[in-house]
Amino acid sequence: MTNKAAPFDDLDRKIVAALIENGRASFAEIGTAIGLSATAVKRRVDRMRENNVITGFTATVRPAALGWLTEAYVEVYCDSAAPPRRLAEVVRNHPEIAAAMTVTGGADALLHVRATDVEHFEEVLERIRAEPFIRKTISYMVLSHLLPDSPEAGARQSSAPGDGAER
Repeated sequence: MTNKAAPFDDLDRKIVAALIENGRASFAEIGTAIGLSATAVKRRVDRMRENNVITGFTATVRPAALGWLTEAYVEVYCDSAAPPRRLAEVVRNHPEIAAAMTVTGGADALLHVRATDVEHFEEVLERIRAEPFIRKTISYMVLSHLLPDSPEAGARQSSAPGDGAER
């Protein structure tokens, strides 16, 4: 018999959706909502963790609460073909970079940068530009989030009245 992973079914999707909505929900709460026992939910979550469907659990924090009031996306253009691993080494050295990815199109990479203010952002940008293989950058300052509940915007806001979440 082969060691095939169990298929990802509708109940697994419901469990993942429940965990995305509230990562602190108990297995019993999730089970009640989807019609399974807490033990069955735990077994499925354990299997999804083993199969790297669920890769971890984290807290989402509103960046402004930590003093990160300025946000921008930066296109990075490199001389020749800088390998992705070299770009990864560079971005790891900048704690202000919240996300980084290689992209198609004219730019080689796209960085999501958070800073305390415009002066701090400018200092981060100068550090990035100081890398010897970076030819140029183009920055786009974020004015507002059109999807305020998205992970990029920060913490999800609960719509339950009286839960303390203010918009």
